[in-house]
Amino acid sequence: MKNTLRSLMLAAGLVQLLAANAQSMQPPIASPTTQSIANDLKADMLACDPLAGNAKDICSARAKGRQKVARAEMEAKNNPGAKSTQQLSLAKADAAHDEAIERCDDKAGNVKDVCVTEANSAHTSAKADANAQRKMTDANATAHKTTDKANAKAAEKVSDARQDAAAEKRESQYKVAKEKCDALSSDAKDACLAKAKTSFGPL
Repeated sequence: MKNTLRSLMLAAGLVQLLAANAQSMQPPIASPTTQSIANDLKADMLACDPLAGNAKDICSARAKGRQKVARAEMEAKNNPGAKSTQQLSLAKADAAHDEAIERCDDKAGNVKDVCVTEANSAHTSAKADANAQRKMTDANATAHKTTDKANAKAAEKVSDARQDAAAEKRESQYKVAKEKCDALSSDAKDACLAKAKTSFGPL
């Protein structure tokens, strides 16, 4: 009985040892490199080749956007910090905007104008958020290193950053609202513009 138990324990230990060795022999997952990102772009662009017209343009914009984001992600991983985080957010905003603009080409007239304005508005908002986050991170980092007076100044900067971001977003939303009014005429258009100014115009 003891010999059987000992044999089972030895067998279990051998299985664990073999499993550990097998796992250690697995190649590590490679981090993205400039070359691998370039290869991915090439593959994505080849996938776009069978397409035509604006569908191909959208596909190409998406592929280039992925490359831009991948580069920013690599930089953020290699050099973590507020700046690389900001650049990654901006890269994502740019990629989304470029693809959205291409998609607007499928439309016409005021519908296309509104589409472009909305894409620009979303881009402005995303960039404003990224820049505000960078300012807040920098301000908070400064606050941790300095005195109460500096803390108060940092808090003021954070407040200013938020106000700037809110103002940029409001202005871009106002542009979208005005663009939508262009599809109307006469009194309806005047009423639309008045409502847009009331809702999103300068405070």
